[in-house]
Amino acid sequence: MYQILTERWEIIRNYEQAEQRSCLICGDRATGLHYGIISCEGCKGFFKRSICNKRVYRCSRDKNCEMSRKQRNRCQYCRLLKCLQMGMNRKAIREDGMPGGRNKSIGPVQISDEEIERIMSGQEFKDDANMPEHTWGNNGDSDHSSPGNGISDGNQPSPVSTLSSNRSVELNGYTTALREQYIGNAMAQHYQFLPHLFGYAAQPRSLYPQSHTLISQLVAAEELAPLGTPMLIEDGYRVTQVELFALLCRLADELLFRQISWIKKLPFFCELSIEDYTRLLSATWQELILLACLTVYSAQVLGDLANVTDKYTPSDDELQSFSEDGMEVMEKLIYLFRKFHQLKVSNEEYACMKAINFLNQDIRGLTNVTQLEQLNKRYWYVCQDYTEYKYPHQPKRFPEIMMCLPEIRCIAGKLVNIPLEQLPLLFKAVLHSCKSSLNNYRTGSSPCVTKGTAPAN
Repeated sequence: MYQILTERWEIIRNYEQAEQRSCLICGDRATGLHYGIISCEGCKGFFKRSICNKRVYRCSRDKNCEMSRKQRNRCQYCRLLKCLQMGMNRKAIREDGMPGGRNKSIGPVQISDEEIERIMSGQEFKDDANMPEHTWGNNGDSDHSSPGNGISDGNQPSPVSTLSSNRSVELNGYTTALREQYIGNAMAQHYQFLPHLFGYAAQPRSLYPQSHTLISQLVAAEELAPLGTPMLIEDGYRVTQVELFALLCRLADELLFRQISWIKKLPFFCELSIEDYTRLLSATWQELILLACLTVYSAQVLGDLANVTDKYTPSDDELQSFSEDGMEVMEKLIYLFRKFHQLKVSNEEYACMKAINFLNQDIRGLTNVTQLEQLNKRYWYVCQDYTEYKYPHQPKRFPEIMMCLPEIRCIAGKLVNIPLEQLPLLFKAVLHSCKSSLNNYRTGSSPCVTKGTAPAN
């Protein structure tokens, strides 16, 4: 197994390219001149989607959020504001939503503060005909996000580049024709408007046949059997930091190997290149593993693994050297564990969430972004269709489970900055807190462990 993983990471390293010019928005590696300024693929796509779909964002802070490669997805308001301030040109975007600029000769523009305010507030879009006005939040202002972050109630993420932009949208309508186009036919290659207009059905109904097929295929690709890594410790045995760290590594190896096997079983495996799959896996493997631990393997994590961490006693030096970053990740993980226990995410929802997270077309270096975008949309609709069918009396369920994905991405990004020697203490603290909460749920309100169609233990 180690040989396979080593070969996989060697392939990933070979795709790294020399550093080029920096994006004027976030500082990531620029890929060229987009809409008048030097920018990366991520900011190019974000600007195009924001303008084409007339999005209105909010900033929960002081409208001066940091813009960097790691932080750019935390606040869509400030990201779009900087795009406009740096001169990205709305007139360079094709009105039909097709790839490519409308006029390659159009350069950057300087617009007044008043015009920028009209765009940011949505005033500029209100007179457009036949286009519902959406209110968008960033994952930095909600009760449904981790402490200090989140989305306001009633908002819902976008199906396009869902995770990279951490979006949410308020659903105000229902487009029957577009729904029928999705259900009855193969996915169209392009849309004039991105279909964010699906609302929850007022009455219980049947699941669309195509959704049933796609969900069944996704669930069939999953390895839902319990993890095989031994996690049984004799009573009275004291686990050392080195032993706990070695166990965490073995678990990560097994989980990563399962993700590689999962990719080969995906129903759309033949629709993308091996190179794209490699890039997608290298960018999302930590998120996939974290999502799995929060759902299908949560019983083992909060059971067997938590029992092992209970037998580990950190030294005073370990406690004193625990970093502020570690504390932040700990708080976010505890919040997310509790959120998933509250939601009781089913196998079907987990499979869709995983596919949506994986199919992130904003990862740099991808060769077939258009196809990736269509796949992302497909499983976005499938997941929404399933949740409104299965949980007709929980209209906020779909937005809530989707907004867990940006949180997972945020935590995965911060985990890489945690010193390795602090991971045993981090996991001990998180699992101890979550296990205590689980016991409280069992003795008080409803249990956290899922049943029925919920994830396998």
